[in-house]
Parts: sequence; C-alpha cells; structure tokens
Amino acid sequence: MVKLIYPLHRKAGMTREEFQRYWREVHAPLVASYADAMRIRRYTQSHTLTTPFDTAYVARQGGTAEPYDGVAELWWDSLEDYMAASATDEGRAAALALLEDERNFIDLARSPLWLSEEHLVIGE
Repeated sequence: MVKLIYPLHRKAGMTREEFQRYWREVHAPLVASYADAMRIRRYTQSHTLTTPFDTAYVARQGGTAEPYDGVAELWWDSLEDYMAASATDEGRAAALALLEDERNFIDLARSPLWLSEEHLVIGE
C-alpha cells in the first residue's frame, strides 16, 4: 500500500481546538464523500494532544519547534491506483474541492506532505 502523510499546522488566528473541531466535523465528512472518486482506502486523523510531557519530549530531543496540530494519513492500494485516481475528471475535481476546504483551516505553506511506503515493524 501507498500512504500519504500530511502533518498539519492550523491557519493563523485559529485555536488548536477550533482547528481540530473543523478538521473532524467538517473536513473529515468531505474526505469521506470523495473517497470513492479518489480511490482512498483508509483515512485517519491524529490530533495533537497538549500534555505535561510536551516540555520533556522537546527538551530530550533538543528542539524548540511548535508541534504540528495533527497528522492526516491516507492510504491507496498502490502508487498506480493513486495516480489513476488523479487522472480522472472526478478525481481531480474531488482533490480540488478538498484543497479549497483545506484553505479554511490549514496553513498550507507550513504543512508538508509526501507519499510513502509503510514497513510494519511491530503489530498486525
């Protein structure tokens, strides 16, 4: 399988809570509605938590960067399937609609994305 990984920073002026609510309640159903057109097999959202451990984790790593507000992960059966979905009018229209909605809550310039091949080390 091929996976798209998309670490997200919220748009300026939004709280993390506003960002995560919009992402979960507005954007997620939109992604689900386009899943067939885009041939998406699986979609998950990982929402960043604020915990007492945050400072210790950053100190241990020697960093100071603000964490992402969440990470989206989308799976396709293969790279060919991903590319085939983006080659159809329906797939391109779906991708454009999702991008338009992402502009409502994601700082796109600070939110990189990439395709990957997952290698399971522990688990099923």
